[in-house]
Amino acid sequence: MIEAVIFDLGNVLIEVREDVALQRLSERTGKTPRVLADYVMLTPFVNQLARGELTPQQFFERAARDLDFPGSYEEFAWIWSDIFAPIEQMIALARSLAGHYRRVVLSNTNAIHAEFFVPRYPFLRELDGWVFSHEVGLLKPDPRIYRLTLERFGFTADRTVFIDDLAANVEGACAVGLCGIQHRSYEDTCRELTKLGVLPIRRASATVPQ
Repeated sequence: MIEAVIFDLGNVLIEVREDVALQRLSERTGKTPRVLADYVMLTPFVNQLARGELTPQQFFERAARDLDFPGSYEEFAWIWSDIFAPIEQMIALARSLAGHYRRVVLSNTNAIHAEFFVPRYPFLRELDGWVFSHEVGLLKPDPRIYRLTLERFGFTADRTVFIDDLAANVEGACAVGLCGIQHRSYEDTCRELTKLGVLPIRRASATVPQ
């Protein structure tokens, strides 16, 4: 019997539009979005920020130096963070499970992003809690972050569903005994939750209060 559901945040509950940030950075630095995307993929600073090993200011100083970014930290933080949009059907799904299952978020994120999205998405405060990578010093699919989440909330692995859009993160969760679902669409995730007996799933109007 399932007792809890752990949701990834980015591209499960909140869309992440990285191309928006890359285009804005391109306009400010003169570098192409492709060059900027390669930098994000290859630099160690992004993961260091996501593990809380760099402060936002330290990350900004390193990235601004490497990218020849001429603006302030505040401008950079806005460019880096104003990339999110609610996935309203999935938020409605998470809400529909209230009172039946405990619900938490487990996300690879960083302090710059969290400072931006937490105040803007009140549904997060309706959940039983969250685990953010930069606050615990671990990134999915490290098995320790799943175990930490289970221990923090008192969940039993084989009675907990984990939903993430990335296959590697789902595989990491399954390796420590969770029931994993790779999120590809609202409909697919609903079907997989139904197979696991996670009910009720209400498909009524998916609206997110502001």
